[in-house]
Amino acid sequence: MKVGILGTRGIPNYYGGFEQFAEFFSCRLAKRGIEVWVYNSHNHPYQKPEWNGVHIVHCFDPEYLIGAAGPFIYDLNCILDSRKRHFDVILQLGYASASVWHRFVPKGVKIVTNVDGLEWSRSKYNLLLKSFIRMAESLAVKSSDLLIADSPHIGDYFYTGYHANSKFIPYGAEILEKPDASCLKIFNLEPGSYHLAISRIQMDNNVEVIIKGYIESASQKPLLLVGSTNNKYCKYLQSNYPSPNIRFMGGIYDVNLLNQLRYHSSLYFHGHSSGGTNPSLLEAMASGALICAHENRFNRKILGPDAFYFSDEHQIADLIRSNPIKSDHSHFFSNNVNKIKAHYQWDRITDSYIEAFNEVLLK
Repeated sequence: MKVGILGTRGIPNYYGGFEQFAEFFSCRLAKRGIEVWVYNSHNHPYQKPEWNGVHIVHCFDPEYLIGAAGPFIYDLNCILDSRKRHFDVILQLGYASASVWHRFVPKGVKIVTNVDGLEWSRSKYNLLLKSFIRMAESLAVKSSDLLIADSPHIGDYFYTGYHANSKFIPYGAEILEKPDASCLKIFNLEPGSYHLAISRIQMDNNVEVIIKGYIESASQKPLLLVGSTNNKYCKYLQSNYPSPNIRFMGGIYDVNLLNQLRYHSSLYFHGHSSGGTNPSLLEAMASGALICAHENRFNRKILGPDAFYFSDEHQIADLIRSNPIKSDHSHFFSNNVNKIKAHYQWDRITDSYIEAFNEVLLK
């Protein structure tokens, strides 16, 4: 089997959830003897043609020149390159830009699309963009041989809206086996001395709500915000909330370091509101973080009663002021780790994808 993975900025991960998925998943495919190729932006920090047995194809990505239109050109370049690779399966991660080029996909290849969350519902998009994404969504349904939904709720949405069946396969996470506080010295931190949120710093991840709640709480522990600061929304937050205790840490992509930061945080805030099974939430669960998640059906489905929840900044402030002690909530951690072991282990996820690929090749 020869598999191409499109729809990310590339591996190893220097950006976000799909990139992290591609990193963890592709090397596991390679270890099982599957020939796998991942498409990287031409300016990705990793420039070699192979990574851990995975073939890398660098394609021109003009996002740094033309902004939001760049990914459309990049995805087209990746699809055009795929025409000469003779893939059996193309795994398309997301659909917002790639699906509009479906006519250029090579003949005879099977298209498996991970549809991610309900992209059109994200508050960061205006009405015109939301309309476009709804169109791209319908094109993805028509042009794909199989849809992958990372949440049962996402699968229900596509069945109700398009009468399209999908296969439920979530993301994975690795359990933190050896907590080690020594890495905190890099940031001049002690265990339990800070609150933490890790996400893309954008509106629908409720970063501003978390900041407002933190400020209202009058906590003396700093709030660490991990995520790329290179966007207008982050500049707005930095300008409007210039507290020295609110630390914009930039992007951190060392998975072990991130997991140690999660484990040793006082409270970990997960503000994602429009996705399915979010990778950073699974990693927080696997790291033994004390989680306070945005109140929505996606987060509830995964965490159940084993977390705190917030709908506004006042609930965040109240929780921080109550100063919950991690040892009083040990059942949260054990239950969440058991969920990872039962449902979200990478080997199990890899098995499910290979099974899906084989099924679609037999159609």
